[in-house]
Amino acid sequence: MCKDCGCSLTRHDHDHLGAHSHVDSHDHSHDHGHSHDASHNSSHSHSELHTNPQLNDKKTLSVIHKILDKNDVEAGHNRAHFEAHKVTTFNIMSSPGSGKTTLLENLKEYTKLNYAVIEGDLETSRDADRLIAKGITAYQIQTGSACHLDAFMVHGALHHLPLEGLDICFVENVGNLVCPASYDVGTHKNIVLLSVPEGDDKIEKYPVMFRRADVVFITKCDLLPYFDFKLDEARAQLKKLNPATQIIEVSIKDGDSMQAVAAWLKDNIRGAQ
Repeated sequence: MCKDCGCSLTRHDHDHLGAHSHVDSHDHSHDHGHSHDASHNSSHSHSELHTNPQLNDKKTLSVIHKILDKNDVEAGHNRAHFEAHKVTTFNIMSSPGSGKTTLLENLKEYTKLNYAVIEGDLETSRDADRLIAKGITAYQIQTGSACHLDAFMVHGALHHLPLEGLDICFVENVGNLVCPASYDVGTHKNIVLLSVPEGDDKIEKYPVMFRRADVVFITKCDLLPYFDFKLDEARAQLKKLNPATQIIEVSIKDGDSMQAVAAWLKDNIRGAQ
């Protein structure tokens, strides 16, 4: 369990435990319309309860639920704030080094949409500095030891980030394939990156995040000739976990693939036809 937050409790487990442990009955399923395999989720949830003894402790469950409940309320405030400014927000999640910041640096050349970025890292402002150097508005959150952003951190960033005139605000989460998926930060959709050097096995090894993805960008596809990454296998695994997710193969060196990213964003901003 994450020492800061108890984020080993996934969003689905939060719902499941709330219904069956009588600790909390509030619905926290922010699935953006995804239709997951109910039988798989049910059996998976029961097994997780047995393999993680902390989740069988009522006191621990109560604390976790309180954390998630407060976060969800704040996330709702963030989302309402974005919507009041007619800004669509995307939570970008992945492991470290998958190319989140590089994608955002290069995206500017392929879209007329005006965007800003809230950056999350444990230390330094390097990613925000890179974006600012490219003329992109960015604000850095340094989380210290926290392995993900939460809604309160994003709310604090909004005091420093002007939203007027923006079409999109990206929240580039801390590099981590587990914890960021459990916390709603007030965005509208989830973008998950999986890079070719990581390997296609990461999808089923770290399923929580991929289940919550509205789109998966398979990045660094120019490196496919040099790595044993099976695109067909990756697609099959992703569709098995999350039939609703879209999949786009991306390389910043391939203008057509970057145009596909820009087109997806344009199609998914609020109010898009």
